[in-house]
Amino acid sequence: MAIIRNVILSGGVGSRLWPLSRKSRPKQYLPIFDGETLFQKTVIRNSGFCDQVMVVGNVDNFELSRKDLKSAGIAKYTEIIEACPRNTAAAIAFAAFSANPSDILFVTPSDHLIESGTDYQLAVARALELAEGGHIVTFGLKPIKAETGFGYIEADGEEVKGFREKPNLETAEQFLKSGNFFWNSGMFCFQAGVYLKELNAFQPEVYAASKVAFEAAEAGKLDFDLSMKIPSISVDYAIMERTKKIKVVPSFFKWSDMGSFESIYDYFISQGYLVDDHGNMQIGEAAHTEFVGLSNCVFISTPEANLILQKDHAQDVKKVYERLEKDRPDLV
Repeated sequence: MAIIRNVILSGGVGSRLWPLSRKSRPKQYLPIFDGETLFQKTVIRNSGFCDQVMVVGNVDNFELSRKDLKSAGIAKYTEIIEACPRNTAAAIAFAAFSANPSDILFVTPSDHLIESGTDYQLAVARALELAEGGHIVTFGLKPIKAETGFGYIEADGEEVKGFREKPNLETAEQFLKSGNFFWNSGMFCFQAGVYLKELNAFQPEVYAASKVAFEAAEAGKLDFDLSMKIPSISVDYAIMERTKKIKVVPSFFKWSDMGSFESIYDYFISQGYLVDDHGNMQIGEAAHTEFVGLSNCVFISTPEANLILQKDHAQDVKKVYERLEKDRPDLV
């Protein structure tokens, strides 16, 4: 029987959640979700499906992963420590190289919030079944609103008709109305050997350079110079949009990528977090705050930096992060 490995991708920095999320402590390690981190919730949520845990993180945060795993009671796991970000195609390749070809990799981001109920269990069970049959499986989330911050999958049942980039609002509304478009969740399931075969077919340079870097790793840590030779490309572009083995599992569980302060705002509201009469919310430092002449705004306060944000512009925080990364790297 195939071994099922939960491959947790944990290399992101959560730039849209600055200043809460920093390089030194990305969003997946913030203990603001019922006292747990998103990383911990991911590990615990998938422990009932998987035989082993494998974390693919980076040199800046692997100690945070270890701390969260210990807190979650997970003592046995495998880790791959990237020397530098080379995107998801390579990150998953490292996990596949460390597994047996017949092992099933259930690949999940570490920073998503998912309700682990019957709908989730059914979706994962179906994905594992399809992966056993040699398919490359992705999860498509039934959209609940016209969202412009996500990519979409056009589907006919489990057959993928196409992938779409993040749309404008008008296009997103058309997707929602059509009923056969799903949010691209960033979760995947496949046999390790099938993934590597497809990667070698479509991106042989990524395959070869990733293999060299993996085989030269010491104690799970990859070499920087060898890693920099790996082309940086997402698994979506490298394989998902090209393989003939693709299947999608239409999924109906509650999901959020927690990728913006709009998502954080909605989550905190659902948990009874207080807002004022005009929908304004304070996050962070405990000092009393009043909003005058503002509505639907979020004030994020930390000892080093503050952010005042109109909720509808939550996706624009990434631009602030990118500017500060150049001008004030000490703040990110």
